[in-house]
Amino acid sequence: MGIGMGELLLILVIVFVLFGAGKLPQVMGEIGKGIKGLKNGLKEEGKSETSQVQNNKKPDEKNRG
Repeated sequence: MGIGMGELLLILVIVFVLFGAGKLPQVMGEIGKGIKGLKNGLKEEGKSETSQVQNNKKPDEKNRG
């Protein structure tokens, strides 16, 4: 039930028509930067949640490992 090859091709054609050939590399670059920022944000949030869980353990739980 995902996006098939036909649907993906249709989306790319629509993007090409809307933005034109000149701006397409710029648009794709911005999308890539956005995805990279999202991934970095999720990693940072995961790290902060892990440290919060470790800091909230009882003293005897810290020694158990």
